[in-house]
Amino acid sequence: MAYNGSVPLARALQQQAHSMISLRKINRVYPLKGGPFYALRNIDLSIKEGDFLSIMGPSGSGKSTLLHILGLHDNAWDGSYDFAGAAVHQLDRKQRFALQKQHIGFVFQSYHLIDDLTVYENLEIPLSYRDVPKKNRESIVCDALDRFNIVGKRDLYPNQLSGGQQQLVGIARALVAKPRLILADEPTGNLHSDQGREIMELFRKLNNEDGVTIVQVTHSDENAGYGSRIVRLADGLIIP
Repeated sequence: MAYNGSVPLARALQQQAHSMISLRKINRVYPLKGGPFYALRNIDLSIKEGDFLSIMGPSGSGKSTLLHILGLHDNAWDGSYDFAGAAVHQLDRKQRFALQKQHIGFVFQSYHLIDDLTVYENLEIPLSYRDVPKKNRESIVCDALDRFNIVGKRDLYPNQLSGGQQQLVGIARALVAKPRLILADEPTGNLHSDQGREIMELFRKLNNEDGVTIVQVTHSDENAGYGSRIVRLADGLIIP
């Protein structure tokens, strides 16, 4: 199906029904002295190109555990995980890291910017991880600074920015290498409500106009409503 511009790109991608992620019978068990603790149990989940998925649930429900598995930060799980045609459960650690750095960007609640690097340098880091030649990095970073209206912040350090500005830089950093998937862990948790809404509107724009696939973990009903669908967890299980 060719994209003709008559509908948002994300919707066009959804109509093509291309599955980016497929989880089947995922279990994450922590061995404890009192017996095994099942953080996730028999998780079946499919995520299509262009989805904006909100994962909700009370503390301890398994939300962050699921996000870490999706992001290939956690390797100690059982089941099958297919990402963009790759059988993750059959890959070794090095191959999983290569898949992660090529396709996944992360946005964290506490920003995770590198304090002793400028905004420009923070944006350049993901490109170096992806082996982008240094001569090409400047134009890519400058495009990101311009797109997110932070050109004037390029030489500032994170402690010279407001919380909202730091999160904006965090999102720009997650997107600078054009990943297929953005994973966001409580992306507005440390922001004032107005700043939080600005960030969520930006996510919605990235999803609708650019077709970026987004998975966010949130406690907020308002934030979850920005997504195209909601998955709820309780006690490590997906609630129907």
